[in-house]
Amino acid sequence: MPFVRIDAHGCGTGDDRLDALGRAVHDALVETLGIPRDDRFQVLTAHDAAARTLRHDDYLGVRRDAGIVFVAITLRAGRTTRQKEALYARIAQLAEEYAGTAPRNVFVTLTENTSADWSLGNGLAQYVGSGSC
Repeated sequence: MPFVRIDAHGCGTGDDRLDALGRAVHDALVETLGIPRDDRFQVLTAHDAAARTLRHDDYLGVRRDAGIVFVAITLRAGRTTRQKEALYARIAQLAEEYAGTAPRNVFVTLTENTSADWSLGNGLAQYVGSGSC
C-alpha cells in the first residue's frame, strides 16, 4: 500500500492538473509494481507560484522550472532497483502524457518501511502477519 503526496508548483496547477498527476502516479504504481488498482491513498497539494512555497535548483544539471512536481511515495520495502527505476520512468512519462508536465520537472522520492508501520483504519495494523503488498 503506497501513500503518495504530490506537491505541484507553477502556473496551471489546479484541480485538473493535480488530478492528472495523481492518476499518472497511481497508474505507474499499478503498472510497474503491481499495486492493486483500488489501493489509492494520495494527498494532492497545489502551491501558488507567486508565493514561492516550493523551491528548486538545477541540481545534477537538470533544468527545472515553474512546472516542478514533487512526488513523495511511502511504501513497504521489498522492490528491486529495476522496479524503482521503471516506476520513476513511468511516472515521468505519464505525468507528461496526462498533465503536460515535462519529465525534467518530475522529482520523485521513495521512503520504504515495514508492515508494522501501517494502520489502514480501525486502529489495527492490518499488514502485521500479512504477505500482501
